Amino acid sequence: MASCGAGRIHAETVRLWDIRSMQHFRWIALVLGLALLLPSAASAAEWGGITPGETILEQVRERYGAPSKETKQKVDNYDTITWIYEGAKAPAGMNRMVVDFGILKPDGFKPTVVRIFVLEPKPGIFALQTVLDGWGLPSASGDQNGYPTLLYEVGLLAVFNKETLWAESLTFTVPQPLPAAASGGAPAPSPPAPKPGPTPPAGPRP
Repeated sequence: MASCGAGRIHAETVRLWDIRSMQHFRWIALVLGLALLLPSAASAAEWGGITPGETILEQVRERYGAPSKETKQKVDNYDTITWIYEGAKAPAGMNRMVVDFGILKPDGFKPTVVRIFVLEPKPGIFALQTVLDGWGLPSASGDQNGYPTLLYEVGLLAVFNKETLWAESLTFTVPQPLPAAASGGAPAPSPPAPKPGPTPPAGPRP
């Protein structure tokens, strides 16, 4: 029965793949590099109490404890911080979580505000249907180097394993409206109002 259910899910969602030009995914790589410079007043996608553009460093520390590793670097001459949670310090159900701090807003650079964070879930934690239930239909979808990918304008990029059974990475950013020119045709439809992400599994704090 489980295999039949998985087959139905795949059949119902296969129409999502390749509904937009692959220019979207060349473009999203650029967006992730420039997210520091793309502040937005819209609400971003969130997970586990972390919302890009809103959550600050101390809130992440309070919820998840000290990171496994901290690195500092410059992005466009701004000092930014990266926290990595892995092993026993990773959130429950995750192999790793990476959080980047430092974002440029209209009122100036905010060095302790989350800019981007990436989840690397364990197999089966974020099944395709779980992502669709949590964030709805994507703004665009396609294939990145053989890996099915969903893109949400609210600021979520979900990359699945090649069989489209579960997400291998979830990247959260500030909202990223798709440029109409990138679609190669009609503009992408307006995304639905952002939903809160699926509740993370409970687990002890590090």
